[in-house]
Amino acid sequence: MKKILIATTNPGKLLEYREILKELSLEIVTLKDLNNQTEVKEDGKTFKENAIKKVKFYSKLTEFPTIAEDSGLEIDYLNGEPGVKSKRWPGYEASEKELINLTLKKLQGVPLEKRGAQLRVVIALSINKEIKLFEGVIRGVIIEKPIKKIIPGYPFRTLFYIPEIKKVLGELTMEEETKIAHRKKALEKALPIIKKYLC
Repeated sequence: MKKILIATTNPGKLLEYREILKELSLEIVTLKDLNNQTEVKEDGKTFKENAIKKVKFYSKLTEFPTIAEDSGLEIDYLNGEPGVKSKRWPGYEASEKELINLTLKKLQGVPLEKRGAQLRVVIALSINKEIKLFEGVIRGVIIEKPIKKIIPGYPFRTLFYIPEIKKVLGELTMEEETKIAHRKKALEKALPIIKKYLC
């Protein structure tokens, strides 16, 4: 069975990738499997820059194809914030609860119709020494009161309401989420290439 490295330490993202790729005859390798302790500094100005930087670094650790990504929340009212700084919005690596509270604080008093937002991901796939990029976006609204469930690594899902399905993203099962979410949309674009070279 051919291997592919999913270069993330985020447990939620790994679950998503496993769910989306489960139909393919691939062995998913993680950074933990490689005993890798090095984290790439995400100092790019865009998701694209960070994704490319990470995939270039991590693809050197193995001889097989590698996926790396950068993703985050973009709030319309805040001109796209937090964007690439989603995890480090306060200026440091914040906890899930800190990020939820900061979001609510910055949108305090803002009416629901002005609380539009999107989750964006840019996936970088390094395969045969080439890097290919794929983007996915899902639109929603930031609600005023978060759901109680906090998914590790995914703080904004407690606040991200999707009008089309009348649910908060964090209320969905992993299987339900992978059918509609931004990561699935990006990875679907990459699947033809993955299948061509690996399956």
